[in-house]
Amino acid sequence: MSSTRSTAGRGETRPSTGETRQSTRERGAGTRERGAGTRERGAGTRERIVQQSADLFRLQGYSATGVKQIVEAAQAPFGSLYHFFPGGKEQLGAEAIRVSGALYEQLIPAVLDPAPDPVIGVRNFFAGAAEHLRETDYADACPIATVALEVSSSSETMREACAQVFESWITAGAARHEAASLTPEKARELTIAMLCALEGAFVLSRALRSTEPLEIAGELMARATSDALGQPSGR
Repeated sequence: MSSTRSTAGRGETRPSTGETRQSTRERGAGTRERGAGTRERGAGTRERIVQQSADLFRLQGYSATGVKQIVEAAQAPFGSLYHFFPGGKEQLGAEAIRVSGALYEQLIPAVLDPAPDPVIGVRNFFAGAAEHLRETDYADACPIATVALEVSSSSETMREACAQVFESWITAGAARHEAASLTPEKARELTIAMLCALEGAFVLSRALRSTEPLEIAGELMARATSDALGQPSGR
């Protein structure tokens, strides 16, 4: 039996019901594929905007970075920034801070966990920071501190994002010190001291164009860690 039916008086044919269903399914599948592709491209655009924002904020600060510069660096349409971030630059800034903070937090286990003991781990952490600063010609330090110093008094949204990142870093560092037998209170205290020493040393090192502040801070924090753990602090 033929799969088409004649149209009376005109000799035309039209698809059978089965063919119509198949065609509809094919069109639906094509629409879903196109929709998935659009979502993937949208996610890629959003990620580029966030990443470029994070890079620009780290290198030149929040206020000095304009939305036009961000979308140009991300190779994205201007309107896409407000599509993904209706709250504009402030909402985008908070997201960029959180993404950068999560990325840099990975340095804590990456450096501290392989070390034979916490004292060497702390010393290695500061030495790695000094090496990175030299390699970037003193341009690339902490991505969060740069923004926190600038906006904490003027944007509650940005201040909260910075605070969340710092708190996450403190939690991650304190967990390593607790694992080395310190009490939770002492572990948190030591981690905050380490973070303060690191951020302050970054500022001095960039201004002086010297890693001496980071080297001194690292040695002092290694000694403080040794004292807290009751271990020798020799190199």
